[in-house]
Amino acid sequence: MANRVTLIPGDGIGPEVTEAAQRAIAATGVALAWDRQDAGYETWEREGDPLPRRVIESIRESRVALKGPTKTPVGGFRPINMPLRSEFDLFAGIRPCRAYPGVPTRHPETDIVVVRMTHEDLYAGVEFGRRDGATAELRQFIARTHGTELPGDSAITIKWLSGGACRRVVRRAFAYASEHGRRRVTAVHKANVMKESDGVFLEAAQEVAAEHPDIEFDDRRVDSLCCELVMRPDEFDVLVMPVFYGDFVSDLGAGLVGGLGMAPGVNLGDDCAVFEAVHGTAPKHAGRNRANPFALMLSGVMMLRHLGEPDAADRLEQAIVEVVREGRAVTYDLTPSRDVQSAAGTSEAANAVIEKALT
Repeated sequence: MANRVTLIPGDGIGPEVTEAAQRAIAATGVALAWDRQDAGYETWEREGDPLPRRVIESIRESRVALKGPTKTPVGGFRPINMPLRSEFDLFAGIRPCRAYPGVPTRHPETDIVVVRMTHEDLYAGVEFGRRDGATAELRQFIARTHGTELPGDSAITIKWLSGGACRRVVRRAFAYASEHGRRRVTAVHKANVMKESDGVFLEAAQEVAAEHPDIEFDDRRVDSLCCELVMRPDEFDVLVMPVFYGDFVSDLGAGLVGGLGMAPGVNLGDDCAVFEAVHGTAPKHAGRNRANPFALMLSGVMMLRHLGEPDAADRLEQAIVEVVREGRAVTYDLTPSRDVQSAAGTSEAANAVIEKALT
């Protein structure tokens, strides 16, 4: 029986790269029952809701989704990934950053995995606007309990980290390391400054590390980590951190391995997974057959492994590796000159991968 998968094309370049990924996955011979569901900015414009209930119901049934990037307007609705993470308890974001032979990078040895919390922290959306009545109360409370007077025109965002949520994501990072033969887990924090909130995260990481004596453990301050990553990325393996730091570190990792066009990912829960590329909608490239489809294809590789199809996953990944290594059918971002005119388009890159996967 074919696995059911919810397909969310998304906005901008989303429909192009999801179509390419869908064709490449089909070339492996794995039968999937795709259920296309529109969500995002264009859906919001048409229907007044960026995440219609039918999308939730589809994922509730399939427990697996392949999602293209979706646009979030400034001052509009919150990113739809946030309600998806909440609805399905997708508590861990896993973003591999591996430099395949042929990608333009100064650090071809890079092979790291960023595991980030998706709940809590600064992105949870607990914010108080400058003109909210509750903000004045909060300012008064802070002045009374902490002694700090916040300016009257301040907006406030609450950061919190709980021990339970921190231990949960760190356990997922250690499980990933064990499942994939990784040697070390590094906890990333800023506990020297945010001694309470990041202190909770570091303490939780140390507790979980003690449960896994077979895997090396250390920790880094996030600023020090970023410096070390651009100098010696080969010294790191699995990195686990709160969501805010993970957003930046995963983009830095993508930059080390050829760019966002080579950066796959998944938002993972105990019994549900939404696979997507790290990149955004890239509106200036939408509909122009320019976007790199490999990030979403590699997300498809992760999805195939999740679905218990390791042979198909290996075949698709190897096809991508060969196309990238040869360098003849890659999009502009993977060429030395980054020249759009001389590079392959989205569909041509996809066709090259499909040809390799079929042989």
